[in-house]
Amino acid sequence: MYYSLWKMLEMVDHSVNRKPCMKLLKENEVLFKTVQGSTHNHQAWKGGYWDHIQEVMNIAIVLYKPLDELRAHHFTLGEALLVLFLHDAEKPWKYEQTPDGLRHKKYFVTKGDSHGYRMSVIAKYNIQISSQQENAIKYVEGEHNDYTNQRRVMNELAMFCHMCDGWSARGWHNRPLEKNETWGSRQFSAKADPPLAEKNKNVPITDVF
Repeated sequence: MYYSLWKMLEMVDHSVNRKPCMKLLKENEVLFKTVQGSTHNHQAWKGGYWDHIQEVMNIAIVLYKPLDELRAHHFTLGEALLVLFLHDAEKPWKYEQTPDGLRHKKYFVTKGDSHGYRMSVIAKYNIQISSQQENAIKYVEGEHNDYTNQRRVMNELAMFCHMCDGWSARGWHNRPLEKNETWGSRQFSAKADPPLAEKNKNVPITDVF
């Protein structure tokens, strides 16, 4: 089964995080279904952000069990779903439209800027994350300038989420899964999440704070 974003949030560990994640999604659903997944490189279409988050979480569900059977994970599927739901939490407020196309707003210059804003969204909604989960949220896209050969930077949860994110962003970057298309041997259910009504397609991208 290809799960809807709403259904996967029900799989997040502990109601202390399920409820605020649901609130974040409910309050920003129209925006999340409007903004692109990136400026150019992946899911770069209207609503691509929603498609990307839903996809990475579904990939996690597919990969978690077979890898766990080979060697036990030190994290739960619910933790991975939480991290993947939040790993791009800044993006709905990161972009602005210009005559030359979509671009980053002036206060999103570095990876650190993006992570800082991401953490402010998490704090605003009172989502409780552990140090392991914060590491994974920070390094889903890799270690970048934090890499060192003196110690391991990414933890196991970060690496698992990195696999899921990388395949969606680079393997399936150019189109969403279509209604009635197969997801492995299972069909993508049209019951997932219906597209926005036509009247909602031009929702402006504004700051959350």
